[in-house]
Amino acid sequence: MATQNPAELVASGSARERLLDAAEALIYAGGIHATGVDAIVKQSGTARKSFYTHFGSKDALVAAALERRDERWMNWFIAGTLRHGKTARTHLLGMFDVLREWFASADFHGCAFLNAAGEIASADDPIRIVAREHKERLLAFVRTQCDEYAAESGMDARRAVRLSRQWLILLDGAIAVALVSGEADAALDARAAAEALLDTGFAGESKQLAGHSTSRSPRKRAPARRTAT
Repeated sequence: MATQNPAELVASGSARERLLDAAEALIYAGGIHATGVDAIVKQSGTARKSFYTHFGSKDALVAAALERRDERWMNWFIAGTLRHGKTARTHLLGMFDVLREWFASADFHGCAFLNAAGEIASADDPIRIVAREHKERLLAFVRTQCDEYAAESGMDARRAVRLSRQWLILLDGAIAVALVSGEADAALDARAAAEALLDTGFAGESKQLAGHSTSRSPRKRAPARRTAT
């Protein structure tokens, strides 16, 4: 996913937008605590007064920047996913191909929302709330694809719910490994695990259901022998 390089920010648009641009770029590259308000104001080319007029605090600015990034990131991820094939299965697996393109880009610094949540201790902090809402939104999109896959394949609907949560873990796991290792192919490893989850998980469920059905089927009793009277 393309992000703005701090050195390439264009001083155009409203002061608010320029502050958001600068905050997102600098914080994504260096972290929340390591990025001061002065650096954001300087990079944005605005006056410090504009910062207080539009946001009032650094946390409010960071939360607003993350909200805007959430919208852009989700639009990018959904569009990229839906370009991979025409079935829910190809869409689900295509998510990892989309991630690999992102991992291979020069401006990849991990998930901005996981990074932000890792720096903020309080679960009630506005920044943590934005991060949590982003993951809920991502899970909701994954769930729609899992539901469609269930309809296509005959998978039990309850299994589709579990699958969506497992899928999110694979997505976030790939992002974390790619960030730490610097290996874009972490996405391919996660894709292979995801494909196995679809195949072996569904096969296992089918066997379990078949066994459950067999165990509950009534047994035929042998006819009683008649004794001579």
